[in-house]
Amino acid sequence: MTIENSSDSPLDSSCDSSLPSSRQIALANVVVDIEKTAARLGWDHAPSLYALVATRTLLDQPGLPADIAAQVRKGWDGSEEHLSAIVQEDLAEDELEEMLARLAWPPQVQGAALTVERLVVPPEVEEQAPEDPEEALKFISNHPSRTDVRLAVGALRSGESWCALRTKTFDSDDKVGQGSNLVPNLVEALLLSLDTEGDTEGTVETEATPDEPRSE
Repeated sequence: MTIENSSDSPLDSSCDSSLPSSRQIALANVVVDIEKTAARLGWDHAPSLYALVATRTLLDQPGLPADIAAQVRKGWDGSEEHLSAIVQEDLAEDELEEMLARLAWPPQVQGAALTVERLVVPPEVEEQAPEDPEEALKFISNHPSRTDVRLAVGALRSGESWCALRTKTFDSDDKVGQGSNLVPNLVEALLLSLDTEGDTEGTVETEATPDEPRSE
């Protein structure tokens, strides 16, 4: 496992009339940091899944390797809400939402996040796509108006969500779109994966302890 944490805030509660909570800001921070890390790795990657853990909880874990602890402390702002992201195994693109619904997170995991790449076309082009899924994918992939996008989506057990969206056409940190519910289906799937009261039959166990650091 590898970890991510960040002290740079994409949200400023002083300029937002809705006054986002400190928990929402912490989630936005870590989602943006996850997206930036994915950007450094380049395009054409499989979806990646992350466990979101309170940084203080992570540092309190017995046996945490010293090099990882040092990296975590370096990015920690000292707050209780600050989150660290622990990357899990890559996911298959097929039936992504269904796979997320089958995940089972340990109690210390406060939230989950993922990155995934998608092809987007204008609505009028999507309406022209064949009904057959394989033919539709081929049609969209070869259409001149297609746009490659990378989505980073995160959600907390307490209900907060945050999304970051980068297009391949405007591949720059200052061109990343952000919002709490830019990708409703993925937000909902992540929230369902965090639902401790759901049916646990057939679930897939995840991890909340890193075993190697990710360099910044």
